[in-house]
Amino acid sequence: MRRYLPDTFTLLLLLTVLLASLLPIHGEATAWFAIATKVAVGMVFFLHGARLSRDVVVAGFLHWRLHLAILTSTFMLFPLVGLAVGFVPSSILPPALYTGILFLCVLPSTVQSSIAFTSVAGGNVPAAICSASASNIFGMFLTPLLVGLLFSAGGHGGVSLDALEQILLQLLAPFIVGQLLQPWIGAWIRARKGLLSPVDRGSILMVVYLAFSQAVTSGLWQTFSLADLGVLVAIEVVMLALVLAVTMFGSRLLGFNRADEIAITFCGSKKSLASGIPMASAIFAGQNIGAIVLPVMLFHQIQLMACAVIAQRYAARKEPDAVAEPVRS
Repeated sequence: MRRYLPDTFTLLLLLTVLLASLLPIHGEATAWFAIATKVAVGMVFFLHGARLSRDVVVAGFLHWRLHLAILTSTFMLFPLVGLAVGFVPSSILPPALYTGILFLCVLPSTVQSSIAFTSVAGGNVPAAICSASASNIFGMFLTPLLVGLLFSAGGHGGVSLDALEQILLQLLAPFIVGQLLQPWIGAWIRARKGLLSPVDRGSILMVVYLAFSQAVTSGLWQTFSLADLGVLVAIEVVMLALVLAVTMFGSRLLGFNRADEIAITFCGSKKSLASGIPMASAIFAGQNIGAIVLPVMLFHQIQLMACAVIAQRYAARKEPDAVAEPVRS
């Protein structure tokens, strides 16, 4: 039963939202906290760049069919699903929450959990590492581009030049610096994953606290009812089920072996909270992003619970010859 319960980080997120609801930051402290948050987010993307081995980047191009399938699901299938959700009447799904769903649909895949679930299920772990990492690299370009295209087309506003500048300075520049320094510091950082993970999670908690503080002072919880949140959860469950079905059965139709199917299923159906919340703070700088990050936070827990069950079932149904099956390159 433990795997169905929220993980420690999800509980911390909930406590952060509760803290922001009861004690939101305001006044001059908000400006200083916002600066500290930007520094923390920049450090996260620096560490992402420094952790990613050049060998992983090169190997990622070798299994191009698998990576193309995952990227297509992440940056084409999900946005199409998001546009379809737009047909839900605004009387059922508030427009502000739909904006959050649309943003969720253009985010890159997760890294750590995609790899972990692929490993548990007996899938192609090297391919999952490459694809999840590539998804986050491409996401720094594709997510703002898709936000500009989809949001402008739907009348939700696009990406301004200031937002693009924020992305370049706050996300891309630290990542590039990290990659340049990777040959010298990459091994040291990878060996201290447990020591550096608080930077990763701490920056997300800072962004969430700042976002929800601003949202609460603007009347977030007076704007949405429990029924609205219930509708949001139901829609996200349907979205995840649809994408899981397409990635799982679609990979079989395309002739991928079992190990590749598992990697495609987990990497192609998940969305990154770790990248999504910092991206929201950069893309929607100066806006009230509480309603935008709320769908991302809920989807995070839904996908963890669903994928935990699926990974266990994959592991229980391992075929006798699956171990001997060659992995495509």
